[in-house]
Amino acid sequence: MPESAERGTKVGVINCGSSSIKYEVFDRKKGIKLVSGLVERIGGAEGLMKQSVLQADGTFSEQVYTKRLANHRQAFVFIAKIHREKRIIQEDAELFCIGHRVVHGGELFREPAVIDDEVMDAIRGLIPLAPLHNPPNLLGIEAARMRFPGIPQVAVFDTAFHQTLPPAAYRYAVPAELYDEHQIRRYGFHGTSHFHVAREAALHLGRPLEELNMITLHLGNGASVAAIREGVCVDTSMGLTPLEGLIMGTRCGDLDPAIPFHLIRQLSLSVDRVEEILNKESGLKGICGFNDMREVQQRAEHGDERARLAFDMFCYRVKKYIGAYTAVLGRLDAVVFTGGIGENSEGVRSAVCTDLRQLGITLDERRNSSVTGKSAEIQEAGAPVRVLVVRTNEELEIALQAEAILEKSVRRGDAPCPCLAQT
Repeated sequence: MPESAERGTKVGVINCGSSSIKYEVFDRKKGIKLVSGLVERIGGAEGLMKQSVLQADGTFSEQVYTKRLANHRQAFVFIAKIHREKRIIQEDAELFCIGHRVVHGGELFREPAVIDDEVMDAIRGLIPLAPLHNPPNLLGIEAARMRFPGIPQVAVFDTAFHQTLPPAAYRYAVPAELYDEHQIRRYGFHGTSHFHVAREAALHLGRPLEELNMITLHLGNGASVAAIREGVCVDTSMGLTPLEGLIMGTRCGDLDPAIPFHLIRQLSLSVDRVEEILNKESGLKGICGFNDMREVQQRAEHGDERARLAFDMFCYRVKKYIGAYTAVLGRLDAVVFTGGIGENSEGVRSAVCTDLRQLGITLDERRNSSVTGKSAEIQEAGAPVRVLVVRTNEELEIALQAEAILEKSVRRGDAPCPCLAQT
């Protein structure tokens, strides 16, 4: 490992889009966020950089910059320049490593991977499984490796936590050769978030994660559920793609697989148009015209019947998964709400948990309406199932996992990439 990584005190986290870079920097010793930022309009006439920087008094100051950025490499150069000027990261050697969010790791990656050319080729080979996400993730990795050639880079995969699913949970009832030759199966997503909040819930409860059975609910514009038995994920609602499962902001979630065929035949729609409808025009937006749950709830409270239907459908689908996953787990110790909706909507939490007393799930509405802190319990006193609201922090989790896998590989004396599964 480079000497710079040995003495680095900071960890960078990168999440790249096709024309954007979202980034955060953490102090690895104190476990605190030093800066978070977003560069947009890469490749456009004028790039826009916004960042929040931690001040000595614990508050964050907002900074905005504009500059034409032809590509992601120029964007990283610009970020590094601003960070030097603002004394955030004055030398590359301050970085211990850089963690990259990568959406799809397929069956190859069960844990984070220290990035080398072999890992790059493997991520590139998974593009057919994530054509919208893995290419920009690769762009960011390539640009970061060029700008920071001496700093170890680590890929952290959204799918990795779900690689413990048993075959009965991850296989689809389609011809076997579709799995054997084309890897058509359930992968699941939001794995970094599900693992983070499960661990935080265990810490809050004062019990080892390995002793707990829980259902984690990541509810936001994208939404998913995970069934976790003794710290291991055994089922999850998203599938081959993030389209399956819960109703989301603009995604339909579960539906009859014949519906796309019907739309193509009856309405003469193209495959691309059907995909666009199901991914970008469905979900809450398709039902009532709005994909932000806050607006949906406000409109429902003011008598908008479509908004009320959207709210009810969203909560009903979550409730169905709680019932199904309780059956899968056999014993349920905790239900955990997280994500933008899960953390902030007391109305959704209340509706989801209504009439689940037979499963041991009951809410104390006073506690539900006054959630504070990183973790809070909202069940009735004496309820057999603990119901928690836990703040997710995927960026911090990526930083922690990147640091851990790098230190682990050094301790083992492994080659740079110990995490690529043997096939």
